[in-house]
Amino acid sequence: MSRFLLALDQGTTGSTVVVLSEQGKVLGRGAQEFPQHFPQPGWVEHDLEEIWASMMAALAAALTDAGVAGKDCAAIGITNQRETTALWERGTGTPIHRAIVWQDRRTAPACAALREAGHLELFRSRTGLVLDPYFSGTKVGWLLDNVDGARKRAEAGELAFGTIDTFLLWRLTDGAVHRTDVTNASRTLMYDIRTGAWDDELLGHLSVPSALLPEVCGCSEVYGETRGIDGLPDGIPIAGIAGDQQAALFGQTCFAVGDAKCTYGTGAFLLQNTGSEARVSEHGLLTTVAWRIGDETTYALEGSSFVAGSAVQWLRDQLGIIKAAPEVEALAAQVESSEGVVFVPALTGLGAPYWDADARGMITGLTRGSSAAHIARATLEGIAFQIADLSDAMARDAGSPLRRLRVDGGASLNHLLMQFQADLLDVPIDRPTCVETTALGAAYLAGLAVGVFTDLAQIAQVHQIEKDFTPAMDAAARDRHLARWRDAVGRVTAKIG
Repeated sequence: MSRFLLALDQGTTGSTVVVLSEQGKVLGRGAQEFPQHFPQPGWVEHDLEEIWASMMAALAAALTDAGVAGKDCAAIGITNQRETTALWERGTGTPIHRAIVWQDRRTAPACAALREAGHLELFRSRTGLVLDPYFSGTKVGWLLDNVDGARKRAEAGELAFGTIDTFLLWRLTDGAVHRTDVTNASRTLMYDIRTGAWDDELLGHLSVPSALLPEVCGCSEVYGETRGIDGLPDGIPIAGIAGDQQAALFGQTCFAVGDAKCTYGTGAFLLQNTGSEARVSEHGLLTTVAWRIGDETTYALEGSSFVAGSAVQWLRDQLGIIKAAPEVEALAAQVESSEGVVFVPALTGLGAPYWDADARGMITGLTRGSSAAHIARATLEGIAFQIADLSDAMARDAGSPLRRLRVDGGASLNHLLMQFQADLLDVPIDRPTCVETTALGAAYLAGLAVGVFTDLAQIAQVHQIEKDFTPAMDAAARDRHLARWRDAVGRVTAKIG
C-alpha cells in the first residue's frame, strides 16, 4: 500500500498542490495562479470556477513533478485561505456569485451596525473574534441580500455556504459531502468555539439561516472520498482539513503551549499555541481554534496583518519598481537603511491589534534623496513592524515574551526581512527546510487520520530547520526604529474631521 500524501493548498492568489512522502519529504509540487477581481475600491472577489481550475492544474503538475500516479496516494489534506465566503446551488454545484475574499471590506457598515447595537461582547465571548468585515458572517448576509432570490432559496435549503475548504470538499466528492472543519468554522462569526457548535443567537443577529451551514468536523478524520476527479481514482480519502494559518501552526510542529509561528504570505499571521485554554485577548488579538484531533481541542492566540507579501506585489504591479517579487530584496539591499522612510502597508485597512477598517496605507519620511531602494526597504520593514506589534500584544496577553519564532511562507525566504524581524523582536527565528508549512500541516493531519503517522511525536521528528536568524541590533537602535513606526501608525489611525 502506498504512503504518499497529497496536500491541496488553496491560497489567496494561487493554488498549490504538494506530494509528500511518509517521511515528510516533498516529492513534487504544482502551482497555478488565478485572477483577482476588484469590482469596486475595497472589494475583492474570486471566481470559484477559476479557483477550481487552478487547483486541478496544480494537481496534475504536482503528480507529474513527483512521478506519482493518483492511485498511489494514501490520503488528501486540504488547507485554504480562511474567511473567504462562497454560496452555491446544492442541486447543481453552481456558484450564485463570486466568492467574497477575506480582504474585502464591503461589510464594514454591517459590522458597525452590530457594534452600535451592542453585540460586540456577545460575538467576542462566543467566537473569540471581533466584529470586522474580515470574517465570513457578514459576507454571507451581504450575498443573501444582494443576489436576487438568494435569501428565499437559502431558507428553503436550496443553497450551501462554505469557506473554500468546504467548496473543494464538495467538488472533490462530486457534491456528496457538505462539511467543514472546526478551524474554518471558528473564523465565521457564527460558531461558538467553546461549545463547538453553530450558534443560533449569532445566526439571528447576522440574519443567516442555519439551512445553509455545513457539518463541522475535527481536523484529522475522513470527511469523504474522491469521486469523478481527473487524475485521481475514486475512493481516495480526504482526511485532513485546517485553515491555512492553523495548518501552518501544525506543520511547524508547534505542539507545546507557548510555541509560536508566523506565516508571511499575502498577509502575515502570528499564532501561539495556548493549549486547552481559549484565552481571551485583552490587547486586540483573536482567540481561535488551533485544531481538534479526536475529542481534544487545542486553542491559539492569533494576530493578523492583512498586507505582507501583497505589499511587495503592489510595488511590482502598481508602482512598477520591480518586475518580480523576489527582486525586492536586492533592491532594498542597495541602501543600508530606509533613511527615515516608513511605509505603513494598510492597503486594505489595519488588522490586529488596531482593527481599523478605514485605515489606508501611508509612506512618511520622504525627501528628495529618497529612492526606489528606500521604498523597497521600508516595505519590508513595514511587514516586520506589523509583526512586532502583534508580538508585543501577544506577550502581554500571555504574560511572557516569545522565546523563539518559527517562520514560513514565501516571504520568509527573504533574508533581509527575516534578519530585520529577528532584530525587532529580539528573539531567534527558525526557518524550516520546507517553508510551505500550510501544505505540510494539511498532509500531516491527513496522514495522522489514515495511519501514515501514529502520533504527534512521530510528526515532530520529520520537522527540519534550514536556517536560524539571530538578533544583532542593539536596544537603542531598536527603540528608534519602533518609535518611527509608532509615529507613522498614529498618523494612519488618527481620525480627522
